[in-house]
Amino acid sequence: MKSGDSLNRGCPQVHPVATVAALQHTDGKMTDPQLPATTRVWFRFIRLHQALFSDVAAKLRVIGLSVPQFDVLSTLTEREGCTQRELAERLYVTKGNVSGLVDRLVEAGLVIRRSIPEDKRSHALFLTDEGRRLALLGMQAHSAFMDATLGKLAAPDVASLDRILIAWRDIARQLGGSRDTSTITPL
Repeated sequence: MKSGDSLNRGCPQVHPVATVAALQHTDGKMTDPQLPATTRVWFRFIRLHQALFSDVAAKLRVIGLSVPQFDVLSTLTEREGCTQRELAERLYVTKGNVSGLVDRLVEAGLVIRRSIPEDKRSHALFLTDEGRRLALLGMQAHSAFMDATLGKLAAPDVASLDRILIAWRDIARQLGGSRDTSTITPL
């Protein structure tokens, strides 16, 4: 098919060498002079996200938690008594994903489900003492990691990054590519 065929309509044209493998040199820098700056920044952002996520996941594994388990436990430290539906909305996942995860956390003795008298189909979620202990350990590990990484940047750089990320998020919202997070408190 040619680039004008119906399958390609509405799709952005991608630089012919716009793959991480093709862009990355042995020193790890993406220096293709023909590559648009937005593409370089995008790949750097995605790769940084993947590296940071992997590092955080490794730190959480040391205390016996996965990232999704930590997300649930840390959210419940702020929102104990929420329903699985509310938890799913807060974590940007489906109720089905939360249901299986909560089942496993209940079996592990980290979360308790309590019936809600006004709503026979829903349960309120609460942390056990062990769930709260692990959530706090995870938050300490997470906080230490943020301090060791983002915390090493100068305060004006962090403020600039925050401003840029908010502007980028707002553009994504306008395009409909991102859920509204304005009412959600950060974990």
